[in-house]
Amino acid sequence: MVKEKKGVEKIILKKSLENSKRGKKNRVAGQRFEAKVRQDLEKLGWVVSKWMNTVDYDKNEKTGKLVPSKRKYNPFMKVMTIGTGFPDFICFKRNSEKNSNGEEDSSSRNYEVIGLEVKGNGYLDQIEKGMCFWLLKNKIFSRILIAKKGKTGDIEYIDFLIKYKDNQDLIDNSNPESE
Repeated sequence: MVKEKKGVEKIILKKSLENSKRGKKNRVAGQRFEAKVRQDLEKLGWVVSKWMNTVDYDKNEKTGKLVPSKRKYNPFMKVMTIGTGFPDFICFKRNSEKNSNGEEDSSSRNYEVIGLEVKGNGYLDQIEKGMCFWLLKNKIFSRILIAKKGKTGDIEYIDFLIKYKDNQDLIDNSNPESE
């Protein structure tokens, strides 16, 4: 009986070590993909920055409030993680407008501001969808993109409203004055 218990403990310990290693690999791969997405958008002319806020979202009442994201402390690595907001990045780019001569107007002060969430598989959970609808309804961002890994290793950008247009009723029923 005692030998049987020790064997089970070894299996459980071995599985938890495997899960720990897998988690570390996935976390590092996610950070690499985030860096790759950021570089790609900067090449396309966007200014990209970590979004330091998140939405305190109540999924039952579909209300939210924009709040600073909490910093996370990892006691094992003795580091403080910053930038755990939702969505991952805020991106902005000057909209180029043409003047009467057909040339670009350098005095244009119109910017497009978008949110970008980086997901390896491209899927958002129910709470993340609700937060995106809330951010769009309250005009925090003009649109939200989801960056996902393509089949050949490239980056695919998916417009949130196009992908989740069936859930559009979430944006129509949310209360814009709930800040």
